[in-house]
Amino acid sequence: MNSQRFSVATPQPRTDENSKIAHQQLVAKAKTGGIDLYFLGDSITRRWGCTDPVWSAMLTNWKQNFFGWNAGNFGWGADGIQNILWRIQNGELEGVHPKVIVILAGTNNIGSHPAPSPQAALEKVTGIVEGIQALIKTCREKAPKAKIIVTGIFPRNDNKAVLPEIALVNQAVAKLADGESVFYLNVNDKLADAQGNLFEGMTGDRLHLSVKGYQVWAEGLSPLLTKFLGKPASTDHAPPPTGDPSLTRPK
Repeated sequence: MNSQRFSVATPQPRTDENSKIAHQQLVAKAKTGGIDLYFLGDSITRRWGCTDPVWSAMLTNWKQNFFGWNAGNFGWGADGIQNILWRIQNGELEGVHPKVIVILAGTNNIGSHPAPSPQAALEKVTGIVEGIQALIKTCREKAPKAKIIVTGIFPRNDNKAVLPEIALVNQAVAKLADGESVFYLNVNDKLADAQGNLFEGMTGDRLHLSVKGYQVWAEGLSPLLTKFLGKPASTDHAPPPTGDPSLTRPK
């Protein structure tokens, strides 16, 4: 089996100008310091804690759940695991030393279409798991004292034919947890039924979470975050959230 064809464990930068600027902004955020809780991921993570006006309700929910834990959001839209891996290997996790890292990655590697054959599906799943292993490895190298919480990929209903691949990835990723420095969180039974159908109000587009969906994720995280960070403080010293550079730069 040539899993390298599908492996996303090789870092790859985004080459579009907007992503380059966003990376620079996230590196600057990392250098600011003061982050104890570090969120890493793609657009599902990003929309929860960014300044884009269209996602302001998500940011309000983010603050309600994480104020006092000094949380920094390092999600970027449309990133695959390989892109996230490149970002944390190129400045976004340098010298941050968070106490907890929350990872949600892989839905963009799953995509909206299943692999064309069982063999191809196995290679695809294996490659995605290898990528998540690489993310964990890099996080441990950059922040050796951090507790790492890997969140299982959420169900997506834009094409439910990919749900078996998501389940296989999540089953494999669950086995990466050691209960000491790496932990696995799966809240999918709170987001969807046993067939993977997302419950009413959990999403606006059958892929990204709504505020209601984010609250489910937050409630799943809360016991682990309280265990590792204690109760939230009355003050917060995390750097301010960033937004989509294309919304603010001159056209």
